[in-house]
Amino acid sequence: MLDALRAVAPGRPLRQGLDRILQANKGAIIVVGDGPEVLAICSGGFLLDSEFSPQRVSELTKMDGAIILAPDASRIARANVHLVPNPQVPTSETGTRHRTAERVARSIDVPVIAVSEEMGVITVFRGDDRHALDSIARLLGRANQALQTLERYRTRLDAVTSSLSALEVEDLVTVRDVVTVLQRAEMVRRIADEVDGYIIELGSDGRLVRLQLVELMAGVEDDRQDVIRDYLPDCRPARVAAAMSDLAELSSERLLDPTAAAALIDLPAPVDLDASVQPRGFRLLGKVARLPPGAVSALAERYGNLQKVMRATTDELEAVPGVGASYGRIVKDGLSRLAESSILDRYN
Repeated sequence: MLDALRAVAPGRPLRQGLDRILQANKGAIIVVGDGPEVLAICSGGFLLDSEFSPQRVSELTKMDGAIILAPDASRIARANVHLVPNPQVPTSETGTRHRTAERVARSIDVPVIAVSEEMGVITVFRGDDRHALDSIARLLGRANQALQTLERYRTRLDAVTSSLSALEVEDLVTVRDVVTVLQRAEMVRRIADEVDGYIIELGSDGRLVRLQLVELMAGVEDDRQDVIRDYLPDCRPARVAAAMSDLAELSSERLLDPTAAAALIDLPAPVDLDASVQPRGFRLLGKVARLPPGAVSALAERYGNLQKVMRATTDELEAVPGVGASYGRIVKDGLSRLAESSILDRYN
């Protein structure tokens, strides 16, 4: 559906054609795809194979039949086509045009667009999904409201992340502290996904919204991954990716349950939220300026514990393969500054 919405976003030629159809008070059914499976349900009509333009598709709606476009909507394959989908396919629509569009979309994996002449609404069907396009003004209003919510949640995420940093430095982290950060980060990610959907639908009108989204989400995904790498018993990339995927698939109700989120990082059952845990140091080491990712991984894998990294001397750090003389002092000074700033943020 997101791919289909990109094709009909403002600024795209297909959307311009759909807008012209609405302005002319016409209705239409447009299938974006001309493969064999589409042609198998087509009857009659005219073979055109003409270059797509908004003006042409608008003129072709003066005929009652459907319009068949190439998969990338670059060409008009056929016009005035009678679509004959399987009548046994269920549909919740009532109008003839929309019933046909929904049945075609459920039968064949192609986007189908229905333009309602009476209601002046453009509806996109894809598989079992349907989406009625909103006006740009309404979409911008929803996007801005979602951005405000995202900003509030990002502020809360920054607060719990800063608290976690201070607790890691002091070696006072509990399961509850880790779970709180993961919950907040996942909430922020879900709100960002909603905003991204609005951006896709806004097309060329969503540039400013995208800039705000990029700024608000800076570093969130890296932090979320590093928290999991720090506390998951098996921190291999495949297992980390699986844990992130499992977290994303939790329902909203389960996400708010601390024990459900804690189970995703393989803590033994029953989960004790007040049990002490220790990070490997991926997240804090990743915040040390000018320290390359290879050196971060080398230190976390060599010591396996942030406290051991912090207690190591400069010579010991430089002796770790992948770190070397140029980064030992950077690590030592960088962790000292992070420790000082994190503790000050927590107690101020």
